Amino acid sequence: MLITPQTVRPRPKLGLGAALIGEEEEALLLQAVRSKRLNRYQEEETLCAALEREVCERMGVKYALAVTSGTAALEVALAALGVGPGDEVIIPAWSWVSCFTAVVRLGALPVLAEMDESFSLASGEIRRLANERTKAVMIMHYQGVAAEMEPLLAEAREVGLAVLEDGAQSPGARYHGKAVGSMGDIGIYSFQIQKSITSGEGGMVVTSDPALYERAVRMHDLGFYRPHFNPNLEPRGSAFCGGQYRMSELTAAVALAQLRKLETIRSHCRRLSARIDSRIAELPGLTPRRIPDPEGDSGFEIYRFLPDRETAMAFRERLDARNVNCARMTGTYCQYARDYCKNRAVYTPAASPFARFETWPAQGYRPVDFPRTESLIGRFISLPLGVLYTDEDADHIAEAILETAQELGLSNS
Repeated sequence: MLITPQTVRPRPKLGLGAALIGEEEEALLLQAVRSKRLNRYQEEETLCAALEREVCERMGVKYALAVTSGTAALEVALAALGVGPGDEVIIPAWSWVSCFTAVVRLGALPVLAEMDESFSLASGEIRRLANERTKAVMIMHYQGVAAEMEPLLAEAREVGLAVLEDGAQSPGARYHGKAVGSMGDIGIYSFQIQKSITSGEGGMVVTSDPALYERAVRMHDLGFYRPHFNPNLEPRGSAFCGGQYRMSELTAAVALAQLRKLETIRSHCRRLSARIDSRIAELPGLTPRRIPDPEGDSGFEIYRFLPDRETAMAFRERLDARNVNCARMTGTYCQYARDYCKNRAVYTPAASPFARFETWPAQGYRPVDFPRTESLIGRFISLPLGVLYTDEDADHIAEAILETAQELGLSNS
């Protein structure tokens, strides 16, 4: 029988935190509106402060700072580390646009590194790329899975680099019991609409280092350290020219309600992911994404590598025909393939960290420089899960994978 979308189970509705927006978010939003105090700087405890406190408790860090977006969080964190013109920051070649542009915005040079089968920074890359100009390394935790932090942290310490954890896509994920964002010098999360939990926009900077926290506070608020932060930490530094990335009470209201749903989302997705994995685990020709700590996985997107690009494309087409969602939920790509890297343009030439390169693309910014990454990015399929998915949806996904594998000659049966 010809497979068409009309002859198979209806396509399940995608969505994580955004799909659960409801009474809890409404109640906190109403609280903020009725207070008529939409800015965090009030005499009474604010929703921003409550959000920060609960993030600290859940993520096991001493300090948390609410900001306007995950991108803002990256810029604030980099500034807290003192990253600026003349510095270099190692980032995964496979990462979201902000990982690259946040470094450039501060006048520093993003240095691209290979990824591994976990979709994170490959071991050995920090040691290979570090030099006297390198200030920090950014480790991205991709789509709910923690990077292999133990060897990466050891490498960074060996060469004397600060570690910024980009947990934008993975709040709630853990690595051997420790929350992503809590293991390096400083970390960030995002509450953008596609993330595990969302307030539409919004972000969070986390650290257990008091000096970094004070610098982050100052960077996010025009260089000030207002008395509202004194209960967290008495300031020791002085003002400097910062930006303005303060979160509003309205954003904090939604983010706080969503934070309280994080484990519910994670548990649901982990259970469905395990249900699917139990049926497809032994399929030949479908290699699972490496998950450094399976117990810490958030479970909301399943990845499998196929033998080659053509097989991966055929597999996706056949799953889509069976109403199985198989498009990636994130806009993560290889940085060297994006226009902002290809043309190395900055808002003004005087601020460009790329000016020292006579020819472009220079070595380290070309596809040929990343054979490991290139061998992986074209031959995988992704299977996003959502909080509205049911057991029956999971069983249909597994059955569709088994059928497709058999059709493409990847099954033992």
